[in-house]
Amino acid sequence: MSPPSPAPSSTPAPRPSSPGSAGNAAIPWQRVVGFDPGLNITGYGVIDCRGGIVRLVEAGTIRSRGETLETRLATIHEGVRDVLQALTPAVMAIEQVFVHAKFPRTAILMGHARGVICLAAAQAGLTVNNYPPARVKSLLTGSGQAGKEQMQAAVQRELALAARPEPADVADALAVALADWHLRIRQRGLALGRGGKPAPRPRKGQRGTPLSGGGGDDEGDAGSQEDDA
Repeated sequence: MSPPSPAPSSTPAPRPSSPGSAGNAAIPWQRVVGFDPGLNITGYGVIDCRGGIVRLVEAGTIRSRGETLETRLATIHEGVRDVLQALTPAVMAIEQVFVHAKFPRTAILMGHARGVICLAAAQAGLTVNNYPPARVKSLLTGSGQAGKEQMQAAVQRELALAARPEPADVADALAVALADWHLRIRQRGLALGRGGKPAPRPRKGQRGTPLSGGGGDDEGDAGSQEDDA
């Protein structure tokens, strides 16, 4: 895992409540962490949800290190555990592995990374909700074939961010967390937060690439070239 970089220093203004969501105040907050698995770069995004309201907590990347598959997976697992211990989400959301006909090796390597992320969730006692990539894209953009820039723009809109989230791994992680909010919390009116108290504002100086900075590294995406995995 690469040395920590500053995380977002402030939380964007909450999205307005949707019509009929006047009862949001009586619903506890729930914290969701989303992961975009990659053997080189794993993106993560943490949001707080309450009914029709969602807000950013923190987002960044975990970069694997090591000469062997085993050591790289170990650094991913360590980084994920650090995120879970520091930010204490109530549930994890992650995309199902997408197998591209041209790049089967990518799906295999991505599956290894996904496996250690799910292992960390089990060790932390978290439920893992799985979503097909096309479902996440369709939910946020209206197209199951949306590209990276479309997804970044959609996440920016959903969270009322000043700029598109970078790199794309971060946007993808936030997208699957937002999908969990839409499909499980917002639509069904479920919230499992902790005691109904608003979650704390994000701390400064946490892990990963800043949400609005960094290069557009697409490593770890199932649709990228096989060498990126």
